Amino acid sequence: MEQALHLLLTCMNRIAIFFFASVVLVSCSDEKSAQSLPPATGSSGDMYLVMDSLQWEGPLGYLLDSVFNGEMRGLPREEGIFRTRWVDPRKLNFVLKQRRNLIFVTTLDGRGTGATILRKLYSPESLERIKTDTALFVTTQSDLFSNGQEVMFLFARTEEDLMLKVARHSTRLIEHFNKTEISRLSKSLMKSGRLKGMSGWLQQNYQADLLVPFGYKLVERNPEFVWVRQINARDDRDIFIARAPYTSQEQFTKENLIKFRNSVCQKYLFEDPDISDSYLVTETEVPFVPVDVRPVSFNGHYAVEVRGIWRTNNKSMGGPFVAFAMVDEGTQQFYYIEGFTFSPGREQREIVRELEAILSTFRLSSEIPKAETEPVAP
Repeated sequence: MEQALHLLLTCMNRIAIFFFASVVLVSCSDEKSAQSLPPATGSSGDMYLVMDSLQWEGPLGYLLDSVFNGEMRGLPREEGIFRTRWVDPRKLNFVLKQRRNLIFVTTLDGRGTGATILRKLYSPESLERIKTDTALFVTTQSDLFSNGQEVMFLFARTEEDLMLKVARHSTRLIEHFNKTEISRLSKSLMKSGRLKGMSGWLQQNYQADLLVPFGYKLVERNPEFVWVRQINARDDRDIFIARAPYTSQEQFTKENLIKFRNSVCQKYLFEDPDISDSYLVTETEVPFVPVDVRPVSFNGHYAVEVRGIWRTNNKSMGGPFVAFAMVDEGTQQFYYIEGFTFSPGREQREIVRELEAILSTFRLSSEIPKAETEPVAP
């Protein structure tokens, strides 16, 4: 596992360098300190693409829209990862500049009025570097026009060259904004407070931690399983932690992860608590929404991400889930943490993203400061 972790983290570090090493390319007179800027506006998942109208209506615009509005994995109905909106550079006013996610798209061969306006965002030195350093095509900057904003600049000598680079690195571009949205959601969810005593109990009994927002209620907790949920008028949002002794890397295979999940669900998660034969299972019979399993870096630790659909064994209920499996090397415990929702008839992208934001606060024993304590709820 150590070798896999090393390779994954090396790759992630290279991606970070790839994105941020070129930040000096862009010259913008509107840049100010984040504290003095107005708050970013717009809804979670909205993506504003600022580009020339001819390029937006052509192959480049089609490619960018298909990348950022591509289907989110693991949802029962097709929903885009982001909701893309085009902005004409000639109409980029003060209000639009404050949107939370902005992408400026520029190529040196663009001949439209919008392309000319966008090239003025770059200094002469930057434009010359774009001509000579063909490896560079992207840079990002936070809090450029508003506080809490993320801005990406995509650029190349020609439209064809930019299309090739975007297609080749599309996953990295999407993940950059997805992680930004999850970070924002995590901070926003905790503003109203946290479930009292949850962190203290987890630190004491699991040598781990999870920040659970206020509004969730504890349903079950024992040495191998913890379940919290929030029941709203239109949906049910659930988070659970399951653990077992770590035995081998085989616990991370798709087959074994599904088997582990199903065993936990059959034991603890019921459609009706009074009817133990109506329990949750992993849906594996829907070909267009397969269980998706892939290695990821979770707060610097090797982990496996799992996305898919759950249902009750009698097929009366169902919905999407997102989960992460990892090992605490200090305690030799295998952890499986999951968020799932029952929200029939609703768009579920942002609900799943919110659940992922809560899961992202999970910490292993090595990440909990020794002096950090919280009272344990009775």
